[in-house]
Amino acid sequence: MAIPNVKRFRPFCPTCNDNFTLMAVLPKDASVDKYLSDAVARHDHKAFQESKVLHFKVRVGQQKQKKAK
Repeated sequence: MAIPNVKRFRPFCPTCNDNFTLMAVLPKDASVDKYLSDAVARHDHKAFQESKVLHFKVRVGQQKQKKAK
């Protein structure tokens, strides 16, 4: 089940040259632009790049094997 008041944002990080996903629950009177600019400033570039590399990494020996008949 999803949380109904969670908003998904995709801010752009100029250091990484990529968009990253950010999910947050903001109060009614909060400024979205101010929050996103602060989130981009706090963005961990090194961890983001490492997780991206691990996500698309192809491991050796995990290829589909043919069944012998």
